[in-house]
Amino acid sequence: MNETTRRRFLIGLAASGPLLLPAPLLRAAGHLVLTPTQSAGPFYPDELPLDHDNDLIRVNDGEQAKGVISNVYGRVLDRSGAPVPQARVEIWQCDANGRYHHQGDPNDAALDPNFQGFGSTTTDTDGRYRFRTIKPVPYPGRTPHIHFRVKGEAFEDLTTQLYVAGDPQNIEDWLYRNVGSPELRQLVEAEFVASSSESAELEAEWDIVVGI
Repeated sequence: MNETTRRRFLIGLAASGPLLLPAPLLRAAGHLVLTPTQSAGPFYPDELPLDHDNDLIRVNDGEQAKGVISNVYGRVLDRSGAPVPQARVEIWQCDANGRYHHQGDPNDAALDPNFQGFGSTTTDTDGRYRFRTIKPVPYPGRTPHIHFRVKGEAFEDLTTQLYVAGDPQNIEDWLYRNVGSPELRQLVEAEFVASSSESAELEAEWDIVVGI
């Protein structure tokens, strides 16, 4: 990705047009069901990296990280389905070797120094967010997932996790099972599908419903 493309990505691809509402979103009593909460886990950064933008596959202007590049995007919505602008969205995940950028990670796998590990962005006027990262991989004891935290002045912080839809390890993961019914589990899943472009990148669209 050249520098011009990178800059366009980091400003949120404003010219990309509105995002379609991905399925599934459940409704109850006329309102969207809130995205289930999940544990932050032990590896939320103990110190935020100097580079913590929404492009996790490069640290500053370094080399590209290992892994399958994935564009993860969607909207933050309230229970009525209205977009929530100016919400801060954070993600953190292990690198392609299954290692977190955290001093407390006991995994002795090699650390990918080119993977940022943590990123943040702010939703636009349509509630949209976007991250450029890698498809999550498993690490000892856990199915592939990405941690999310959404913050805003009008609602309580939401901490949750995004899982790869259809991954065979999901059902063995105790945190995934604790989400509840199959219908609720779908609210924390997204399909990672081939990009419509000629690149080998993947896309995953996931809307998040917060308690407003």
